[in-house]
Amino acid sequence: MGGGIGGGSSNAATTLVALNHLWQCDLNRQQLSEIGLALGADVPVFVQGRTAWAEGVGEQLEPIDLATNWFLVVQPDCHVSTAAIFSHKDLTRDTPAIKVAAFLEGGGHNDCQPLVRKLYPEVNECLQWLEKLGYQPRMTGTGACVFVSLPNAESAFEAQTKIADLRVNGLQVKSFVAQGINRSPSYSLLPSH
Repeated sequence: MGGGIGGGSSNAATTLVALNHLWQCDLNRQQLSEIGLALGADVPVFVQGRTAWAEGVGEQLEPIDLATNWFLVVQPDCHVSTAAIFSHKDLTRDTPAIKVAAFLEGGGHNDCQPLVRKLYPEVNECLQWLEKLGYQPRMTGTGACVFVSLPNAESAFEAQTKIADLRVNGLQVKSFVAQGINRSPSYSLLPSH
């Protein structure tokens, strides 16, 4: 919780999809997404089960395929409240929206990252550590997790080894390596979808 990697939203979406199947409601993905939006802004993308460009509060989704890079994800020992960040008076609110084409060409940034760095020293320290190692870390959503995108598994595990001794406030920082995917395996598990 509070890591910014969509665990709660993913759980909610998976529950909706599974109950739809078990109860034979025959709701389509769009109907499930509308129900999911009432549970959280990120739920619709998980209901849809594929990578997408999101606009609005997360309900306007345009499917896209991204490179299936590998990621080192670092988990500082802190909880960042999304509601607190979005309601904070210092959050930048006037950044011009970018289009998917600009994003795919490497554009865009996370307006929440400077504020979270200021409010959560644990997140800032993890970002600084990764920067000192020569990586270009970014924060997940509103944090607290930070990540580095890498081209293959070998470089991701090598990066994880480099941070094995990272401690923040005396505590060992957790990390994991994951590969990006464009489609959720959840729908392939249900024969009717």
